[in-house]
Amino acid sequence: MASEPRITSARPGGVASARTGGVASARTGGVASARTRAMPESVFAHMDAAKAAARADGRDVIDLSIGSSDLPPPPEALAALRDATADPTTYGYCLASGSRPLREAAVRWHRERFGDPPGGALDPDAHALQLIGSQEGLAHLLWAVADPGDAILLPDPAYPSYFGAVAVAGLEAIPLPLREAHGFLPDLDAVAPGDADRARALVLNYPNNPTAGVADEAFFDRAVAFCHRHGLLLIHDFPYVDTVDGEACAPSVLARPGALEVAIELYSASKSFHMGGFRIGWALGHPGAIAALARVKSAVDFNAYLGIQRAAVAALARPRSAARRDALVFAARRAALVAALAEVGWALTAPPAGMYLWARIPASAGALAADSLAFCDALVRDTGVALAPGRGFGPHGEGHVRFALVRDAEALRDAARRVGAFLTKPG
Repeated sequence: MASEPRITSARPGGVASARTGGVASARTGGVASARTRAMPESVFAHMDAAKAAARADGRDVIDLSIGSSDLPPPPEALAALRDATADPTTYGYCLASGSRPLREAAVRWHRERFGDPPGGALDPDAHALQLIGSQEGLAHLLWAVADPGDAILLPDPAYPSYFGAVAVAGLEAIPLPLREAHGFLPDLDAVAPGDADRARALVLNYPNNPTAGVADEAFFDRAVAFCHRHGLLLIHDFPYVDTVDGEACAPSVLARPGALEVAIELYSASKSFHMGGFRIGWALGHPGAIAALARVKSAVDFNAYLGIQRAAVAALARPRSAARRDALVFAARRAALVAALAEVGWALTAPPAGMYLWARIPASAGALAADSLAFCDALVRDTGVALAPGRGFGPHGEGHVRFALVRDAEALRDAARRVGAFLTKPG
């Protein structure tokens, strides 16, 4: 018999450090909790300081370290926000009932894109929740469904904030290696039975950050079955839903049989609609997980400003063709960067999705090839090209870097030329 995910627990346990393999912990002083001290330093904060130093030295910085889209938000979203700022009813706190239009829009969008989940339609009250971005949603969801000392199955490499969220929640991260030979999909059959049985949740993220790997429906079917078998909550972080090339469609795990009984999916307006600074997203899925997350959020926020929610509602009403046009922009940039890097001797295979290139540092970098942080520090200092060090994405990220495709094709070609000069300079 399939098991329900264990979204509540009374297990005692001490604070466990997340296995991040990340950069050294920030200096937090004697007042910091053990969970805070367990957090790795933000690799993005590290690179922010490195970029500032390069600019101070007169470098023209090409910043490819942060996946913040440079494309404009939908005009209808901006119009909705402008109108809202003149509406006094938007100025106060937004309690749960006020977020219903966004929850309805999110459910409607999912139904039009993927159809109703097998076993029943999504309900905006039971199956949907407004988030202040999927990053916030994941962090608070871990608080909501796991207790300090619990374990969680986490991909490696993974988005750096996952490791911080795990540490703050006091959880133990059991790494699931993502290897290129397996399409950057975790081998769920290789998870030790004891690890699977003591874990509380499985975290997935496809299209993937940082690798740009994609998952198909067959993989999600296996993941759903795995979570049923071991009583896990399946958390699918899905902000890159609209970044797949061509006519392909990134599958929603909620569209798979049995998923609504074990899965929750997190979405963001940051990638699909280029609204990263607006900090708006939504969760769909398992009603128990939604209710638990809503309870945690009720203690820490009153939801996003109603004007931003209205902007997201307007964005969700856009035709899918608009998102496809934007995906083509990133596909063209990806092709341009891959070609330009090949010209300087850094051969890569272009992935079929995402806003990133995930690349092993070439041997021509010498000793820096094994130290992604030192490589990125030296690269931005000497050339002004800023990349994200793979070390910050987990132990399996070391020796890699991530290029964010957030500049136009000519800037990416310029970055590749500078990288080539850096790799071939004497010494």
